[in-house]
Amino acid sequence: MKVIKFGGTSLGSPELVQKVSQIVSNIQQEKPGLVVVFSAFSGVTNLLIEAGQKAENGDSSYLQTIHKIITRHLSYIHELFTDTEINQTMTQKLQPLFHQIEEITHGMFLLKEMSPKSLDLLQSFGEQLSCAIIAEYFNYTGINNQLLDTRNLFITDEKYNNARIKFDLTSQRIKNAVSDSKAVYVSTGFIASTEKGTTTTIGRSGSDLTAAIYGAALKAESVEIWTDVTGVMSADPRKVRDAFSLKSISYIEAMEMSHFGAKVIHPLTVQPLMDNDIPCIIKNTFSPDEPGTMITNRPQDPCLAKGVTSIDNIALITLQGSGMIGIEGTASRMFAALARGKINVILISQASSEHSICAAIKPESAETAREYLEEEFAAEIAGKFIERVKIEHNLSIIAIVGEQMQHTPGISGKLFDALAQKNINVVAIAQGSSELNISVVIRKSDEKMALNAVHESFFALQSKIFLFIAGVGLISSELLKQIKDNHRRLLDNKKLNLIVAGLCNSQKMILDSDGIDLNNYREILQSSDLGSDVNRYLEFIHQEKLTHCIFVDCTANEAVSQSYCKFLSAGVSVVAANKQANTRKYEEYQQLQSLSRKNDVQYLYETNAGAGLPIISTIKDLMDSGDKIQKIEAILSGTISYIFNHFTGKKPFSEIVREARELGYTEPDPRDDLNGMDFARKLLLLSREIGQPLEMEDIQLEQIVPDQCMQVNSVEEFFSRLQDYDDYFQEKQKSAAEEGKKLSWIAKYEAKLASITLQSMDKSHPFYSLQGSDNIIALTTDRYPVPLVIKGAGAGAGVTAAGVFADIFKIANTVIMKRNY
Repeated sequence: MKVIKFGGTSLGSPELVQKVSQIVSNIQQEKPGLVVVFSAFSGVTNLLIEAGQKAENGDSSYLQTIHKIITRHLSYIHELFTDTEINQTMTQKLQPLFHQIEEITHGMFLLKEMSPKSLDLLQSFGEQLSCAIIAEYFNYTGINNQLLDTRNLFITDEKYNNARIKFDLTSQRIKNAVSDSKAVYVSTGFIASTEKGTTTTIGRSGSDLTAAIYGAALKAESVEIWTDVTGVMSADPRKVRDAFSLKSISYIEAMEMSHFGAKVIHPLTVQPLMDNDIPCIIKNTFSPDEPGTMITNRPQDPCLAKGVTSIDNIALITLQGSGMIGIEGTASRMFAALARGKINVILISQASSEHSICAAIKPESAETAREYLEEEFAAEIAGKFIERVKIEHNLSIIAIVGEQMQHTPGISGKLFDALAQKNINVVAIAQGSSELNISVVIRKSDEKMALNAVHESFFALQSKIFLFIAGVGLISSELLKQIKDNHRRLLDNKKLNLIVAGLCNSQKMILDSDGIDLNNYREILQSSDLGSDVNRYLEFIHQEKLTHCIFVDCTANEAVSQSYCKFLSAGVSVVAANKQANTRKYEEYQQLQSLSRKNDVQYLYETNAGAGLPIISTIKDLMDSGDKIQKIEAILSGTISYIFNHFTGKKPFSEIVREARELGYTEPDPRDDLNGMDFARKLLLLSREIGQPLEMEDIQLEQIVPDQCMQVNSVEEFFSRLQDYDDYFQEKQKSAAEEGKKLSWIAKYEAKLASITLQSMDKSHPFYSLQGSDNIIALTTDRYPVPLVIKGAGAGAGVTAAGVFADIFKIANTVIMKRNY
């Protein structure tokens, strides 16, 4: 025998009743023998209560509410039964029930009273009506059944509205009534009666308990609860975007999750099933083929944690003072006082110093709790041994639940690390010795972000990284291509899902937490009506409660670079191809480094020095390992490298520069490269990276092109003037060649001095063999007296985008490691 139960949402329309009929038919055909428990049709119980309340208040519109109830049920009959004769018979069959509802509410109207006893009687008609219709419809569709009225089977005490079932009496009646193990029985849920035959109800969600009692009495093979969700969720899907249906959980886990607000099953439902070792399966009426969640004493799911849940609005009441330390009975007095005030305590936390005890309670009970506690401890408060009771509002509790967490090191660390990553402060902590759950009190405003962060930390099957990119120029376009081309590889090999959630140019912006289509992002951006403002990225991240976000700046825009502090302060990592932030005042550079450490996020800018070359990361690694850098020499300009590597004296200097421009090695105006400012910014950054607090004016920059060339009005005029100095450059090149040397413009840091000068190099110099437009850097350190040399392409959209991509992956890799921890 199997017991199945359908709630009101599964019966919300005649079409759903038809769907339920098909589900029941399929189950019965597979294995005969069913008790099917039904709630009232969706919303009907509320309408019955509403009618009673209106009648009690002397509001004659209760009649209109009753009319709604009658019309609702008649509409089910008319749509379910196409046979006119059956339609009329069913309508006549329900008339006595409709008449009783009218009489009961009329009595309430006359007496201006609705006692708990009469309310139970009134509520019972929801199940009586739904089951009468469903039982007849089952017969109509070929599912022969017997209708059971639980008022004849379930015996309770006389605590109306929330009566307690007397199991022994009820169990015997159930066994007598359900005598055919192959038959289908349609049963009301929620309603019962006293031994005197007076109608009672067993509390909201009582139909679940009805099904559980049937299961326990009949030793059923299982109890299925059919509802509107696909099993027990790992978190509330309205709050956690990646919540998923759990395969199995234990009864103890189910009770814990229910206590903390999760939509599982009513806690009272658990006990009879757990005691009799009967599995309970939560299924979805709207997706009947989904497996749902099995709740059992021996779940097969090996996950350490099973759910992250929350209570979204609590108050924290704190009793503290030096007079509590070492004093026996303080806690018992506190909770006795709260009990006298009928205050339900949700969570308790006490410092080991005994200096304070705090308890989480419902906000509406806070002032009452204060009154009872200050009355109880009036003498201690007057003597200043205990402070006045402190109440904090606008708080939430989040809890991580799982039986397998017991005796497992690192669970608490993982929880607190996830919260710390999002800068979420923990107000109070509670963990029982069973280690079944860890609960923390946080600010209500942080609840959704905390739930998402903790859920991702414990349950993510893949690491999601949300990218918000500024700029759609050459570097950004190449970066987006590289992300698209490598997406499947990273997903398969690293379980890393890079999601481009934001993209903007100087005018427009697009936002999509599910990911922007990288195949036609230009068209999407062009059609967007959202104005460009990188601050909107932060608003969107907060609104969508996204975790693991990276802001990627592929612009050269000053204003964009000034937003880094906001992103880092908000817990968003930053990857910058833009050099401006790092080469403003030293204190601004320091501030960015400090913010990244303070907020436990990363600020990476490898491409600021040498595009895709691992220059900055190498310097950091050397210094982190205790090495000391004595000297830096570098050519960190593809333009300068190309010009001097090709200036052999065979062609005039001006012709080499023009050639470099035509090949795209220089900016459209070569003076932007030849003024040395970009080169100087790179040297300034490298000097700062090794701990030197230099400013731009500290860089000694030797100009290689005379001012007469630089201070003209056009590019062509520049080249015309530059030709006038071809002999000057030719002479310098000739002098160097005669000594077996080569010319180049070299940046150097040594002994706290930073300079960029035109130098002659002999064959022993590591830069002598440099070719093409490659960049090169030589690091002389305590460990590397013979310089460590890094050489390669230091310019171009492809290698720069690869450098940005590498920085993104470094940040993502820390997320992957935490997920695997």
